[in-house]
Order: sequence, then structure tokens, then C-alpha cells
Amino acid sequence: MNSQRIIMPSRRKFLKSAGAAALGSTLAYGGPTALTSHAADVSGYKALVCIFLLGGLDNYDLLIPYDQSSYDSFALKRQELYEQPGSNRDRGQLLPLNPANAADFGTRQFALPPEMSQLASLFGSGEAAIIGNVGPLIEPTNRQSFLDQSVLLPPRLFSHNDQQATWQAIAPEGAQLGWGGLFGDAVLNSGANSGGPEFTTIASSNVGAFLTGNLASPYQITLEGSPRVQFLNSFLDGENDPEFDDFFRAVQSQLSAEGFNSDRILERDYTSKVQRSATANARYDEALNGAFAFNTAFGADPLGAQLEAVARTISIRSGLFASRQIFFVGLGGFDTHSDQMTDLPGLLQIIDNGLSSFHQAMGELGLQDSVTTFTASDFGRTLAINGDGTDHGWGANHIAVGGAVNGNRIYGDVPLAEFETDTDSGSGRLIPTTAVEEFAAPLGRWFGLSEDEIAAALPGLSNFSGAPLAFI
Repeated sequence: MNSQRIIMPSRRKFLKSAGAAALGSTLAYGGPTALTSHAADVSGYKALVCIFLLGGLDNYDLLIPYDQSSYDSFALKRQELYEQPGSNRDRGQLLPLNPANAADFGTRQFALPPEMSQLASLFGSGEAAIIGNVGPLIEPTNRQSFLDQSVLLPPRLFSHNDQQATWQAIAPEGAQLGWGGLFGDAVLNSGANSGGPEFTTIASSNVGAFLTGNLASPYQITLEGSPRVQFLNSFLDGENDPEFDDFFRAVQSQLSAEGFNSDRILERDYTSKVQRSATANARYDEALNGAFAFNTAFGADPLGAQLEAVARTISIRSGLFASRQIFFVGLGGFDTHSDQMTDLPGLLQIIDNGLSSFHQAMGELGLQDSVTTFTASDFGRTLAINGDGTDHGWGANHIAVGGAVNGNRIYGDVPLAEFETDTDSGSGRLIPTTAVEEFAAPLGRWFGLSEDEIAAALPGLSNFSGAPLAFI
């Protein structure tokens, strides 16, 4: 980059500062840059928030059969699991749902686990919905066509990495573009986000291809603010040492590539990326000065911290010139091959607290109708148990929360919790009856995308001719 000479501070001060801090997750450095921000008109603001449950949430333990005969049959299949110490899945402890479309399921009834009382309340008030048996498909599939191998199937089913990628990008690991990023491209092409692509798709945890489009790329946030080379800021220790200040400014200049020029295209592209990242970090951090002070108490857990960071970012949307945003939040721990009844209830409690507190925070901003949160996961799990856990499945039940959600309803199909049904690919591993594209399309429509834009982001949607899901 430039050839400016860097004056090193004393060895003691350098080691003290560098040793006390950690490197951020990006090369970009957002130093104390003076910026002039202007409030943008974001009165039509909308956001989608994806909570990805890494490892594969047990669909059978999220939406539990509740009518007496269905529950008895189900509990018998999971008897060994439910007899584990501390299990609280007795029928009397469940939270029965009374959906407005109960007639769609005949005499069958469903309940949430006891850890999800706040979700049950949101469901009852019409601010949450459950979408049944969603998963990756290439074309409609049933047990016979699966066994006969007479249909095209998603590659590398039941593999964590590949099915996370397939959920996010409709393609296995190695995919470059995700449907969230392509939704973001549509927003950017329409001019809805006048500030450019930096703050259209935003991640609070490691994300695959989901938020990457041709224009959009994920901006990383933390509860502390933007990512940066954190140790540089620790050099500003208030000692007013001119030599040290010269060193700080020189390193900042080096990382920001000030004055850099090259006839090599890769060097220019890389330098441009660094410079844009530095500018974006500075913009984000300056906007945070106007962040809303929430009264909502977020959970002291990884999901709570991420959702608090998302809420705070939404509160500064005008400073980021963003009227449309897509967020990705990740929570791990759902690969419950063992100790399921020890681990899963606590995770469900975290989801319950996170969904409720985030929805409450959006209410404080007056945005409950403008922000829709939904879950996704690698896959569901088997109906069959392996002793004290369950194995990798396929189709799964998911949640949507927000004031715009047509709640108090269960959408799609909820197959019987039985073996060798038309939706059982083996061991009660459900063949999805709603494709990921069919789940994503209503979110895109609500987000403001045209049918052509949805088709471009979800090209496999045309393979499915069912009525659109009206959960939002």
C-alpha cells in the first residue's frame, strides 16, 4: 500500500495494548472517522430476521400431538426418551394450541412444549404461526417415489453442512448465492436502500451463502458494534503521547489503504474492499450514537445477545439509509443424538425468550408490523429414538412471528407421527410437504418483491403448484 513510514511506540506500550485486545473477524478497520450523517426517510421500513437453529431442531418436539389417542401413540414411540430423568413431556404439562384453522386437522390436536409459554401466547394472540413439514425439495416427493428413486432429490440429504447450505441457497455446500441475498439484490435494484448494499443484509453470527447476492453481501455486527481490528482502538489510552498518536494514525492509514494506487486489478479490488469496509464500519459506529435505549430485557444467552444487536441495528435504520434489511442470527446445539431431554428443553426456552423479547423490542420501536422473524434449521429429526436422542431427519416445523403474520394458525401439513406413512422416508424421517421455496416466497412478497423478482431468487418455485402459503 502507501510507503508512509510507521513510527513504532515503545515496546512496552505496544505489547500492553496488543496483548489486552483481540482481533475482530474482518480485516476492515473502522477508526474514529468524522462523518456527517443524514436521516433517511425509512417510513416504509421492513425487515426479515432469520433465526437459524444449527444442528437440526426436533420437529416432533416443537409441535407435539395432543389429542389423547395421538399423544398416547406418540409417547409410546418415545417412551424410553420420555422416561429420562427430568423429562417433562407428560400430556398434562404441554401447552395446547387452539388454532383458528383447527378444522383442517379433523380431530387431531397439537401442543407446544412447556418451555414455550411465550410463543403459545403470541400464537394465541395471532402474532405467531407454525408452518408444518418444511424442507428442501426439487420436486414433489412421497415415500414411494423416494424409495423408487423416481424423483430428483436434493444432493447429500441428511448432511449438516450441505443441508444448511441447501436451506440457505437451494444448493449444497459450495453455493455462492443465497435467497436472502437475492432478495437483497431486488431491494437494491429497486433503489429502496439509498445507502447502498453495505447494510442491506446483516449477520450477527457466522453465515453461509444465505445473505450473499450479486450486489448484497453480509455485514457483520456484534453487541459491541461493528467488527474491526479491535487492538488498534486500545492504543488510544488517553496518555496524549504524540509519538504514539503518530503510530496509531500511520497504522490506520496503512489498513485503510490511503493513497494506494496500482495497475494490478486484484490489488485494486482488494484495496477497494478494505476502504469500503472501513467506511462502512465508521458509518455504522457513528449511527450507533443514536441507537434506541430499549426497556426490553434480552436474555443473557447467545441468541438474546444477537437479537439485541439486531434490534439496536434496526433502531438506527435511518442513519444507515436502509428501508429494507435482512438479518441472520444463529443458535447451535440442536444436533441431539444424545441427552436430548437434558439439552433440548433449555434450548427451546432460549428460543421462546428470544422470540418474545425481540417482538417486544420491535413494539418499543413501533415496528411490530414491520419486522417478521422466522426460524430455519438444517433439518428435522427422526420419530424413532436411539436411546436418549434422535437422528438426522428431513422435513421440520418452523415458526413465524410478527404483527404482519396471519397468526393463530398452523400452515401446511403436519404428518401423522407414525412409521411407514406416505411422508416417511424411513424411521419417521419426514419427506417435506412444503419446499423451502414455498416457505420463502410469502416472505418475499411481504418484503415487497414482485413475482418476477421472487422467481429470480427462487427458480425452483415453479416446480411446485400448490396454493401459496398465506402465513404472511
